[in-house]
Amino acid sequence: MPKVKVYSTKTCVYCNALKEFLNQHNIEYQNFDVGEDEQAREEMIQKTGQMGVPVIEIDDEIVIGFDKERIANLLGIKE
Repeated sequence: MPKVKVYSTKTCVYCNALKEFLNQHNIEYQNFDVGEDEQAREEMIQKTGQMGVPVIEIDDEIVIGFDKERIANLLGIKE
């Protein structure tokens, strides 16, 4: 199982859609609320160079935004 981190905010519609997608496929992930967690926000900015959410890190791959097809590919999910 790949290591999955999600950087999100509570009010982001795409963040919630991403987490729902992961939950539907029983993918375990760590969620970091960058709206409240300054350290996670700085980590996300350092990794991506920007502040947009959601950001998902799958092992060493970074995906910015809810790119369902790419995320499914990286996780081996067949839709």
